[in-house]
Amino acid sequence: MKRSIQLIALLAVASLGACTSGEKTAQQEADARPVVKVAAVEARPVEQIQEYTATVIAEVTNKIAPASPVRIGKILVEVGDRVKKDQKLVEMDEASLKQAKARLDNLQIEFNRNDELYKVGGVSKSAWDAAKANLDIQAAVYKNLVENTALLSPVDGMVTARNYDSGDMYSGAEPVLVVEQIKPVKLRINVSEQHFADVKTGMSVAVKTDVYGDETFEGHISLIYPTIDAGTRTFTVEVKLANNDQRVRPGMFARATINFGTLNHVVVPDIAVVKQAGSGDRYVYVYADGKVSYNKVELGRRMDAEYELLSGVPDNSQVVIAGQARLLNGMEVKLEK
Repeated sequence: MKRSIQLIALLAVASLGACTSGEKTAQQEADARPVVKVAAVEARPVEQIQEYTATVIAEVTNKIAPASPVRIGKILVEVGDRVKKDQKLVEMDEASLKQAKARLDNLQIEFNRNDELYKVGGVSKSAWDAAKANLDIQAAVYKNLVENTALLSPVDGMVTARNYDSGDMYSGAEPVLVVEQIKPVKLRINVSEQHFADVKTGMSVAVKTDVYGDETFEGHISLIYPTIDAGTRTFTVEVKLANNDQRVRPGMFARATINFGTLNHVVVPDIAVVKQAGSGDRYVYVYADGKVSYNKVELGRRMDAEYELLSGVPDNSQVVIAGQARLLNGMEVKLEK
């Protein structure tokens, strides 16, 4: 009887030890769950701002040159000079002009003589026609030389290139001068096809250049190209700046920003976004019911220390902002106290 009581006591002790060990194992497993910190996120209105890069170009670029090779008499302007429309820029050599004028005068006298004879039957109609044709051709040559002896500026603008000196023979390889109209100037940007229906002529565009830092110049959409490039899935938009002070110059690097309105999108702290190793994909861990899910997201704008999400995280969620390093999809976690 005594031995039976001892055996029962030993079994009870062993059973109690086993229960205690099981409780400890469950507690240890619970303590092994990764500790994470979460933040509540929700959808809110986000301005749909897109930035584009471009090079400033002149409104008009005119290449100033005569119609045919001729010696340059005198160049009256220099690179950087501002010029007015119809201002004389270049005087070409007048020797050819004088020769053409003398020949025109002689042909005019000859034609007048033939015309008088034709009226009284002294020359044939074919001879009269030939004299008239020669006169007309020489008159056209002379007019062309007159127009090309003094080269005028077709626009108000600035001389941006000079390729010859006074006395050089114009060869036709490149223009004597280049005059650009820089009031206004313009940019051409390539906009994603998803905004094709959103872009309207006259829309305001904020423009910044590297030269002037954070200073913003106001531009407006002046032209929308009607087709979409099948390779890039973009269409071209022309932005015009009044540039009344002429500070923005052709060739400057510029950034153009367009605001397409607002949309309600979930916004998360930037520290919640995880980049998948070996790819450009981005993920966010979403916490719910003691577990985390590994959600692939599409990023929109970065706004200081936050990201707009275009997809991937439901509204009114909790996202992990600390402790992601040890996490796996579907893993149970503990919240940081």
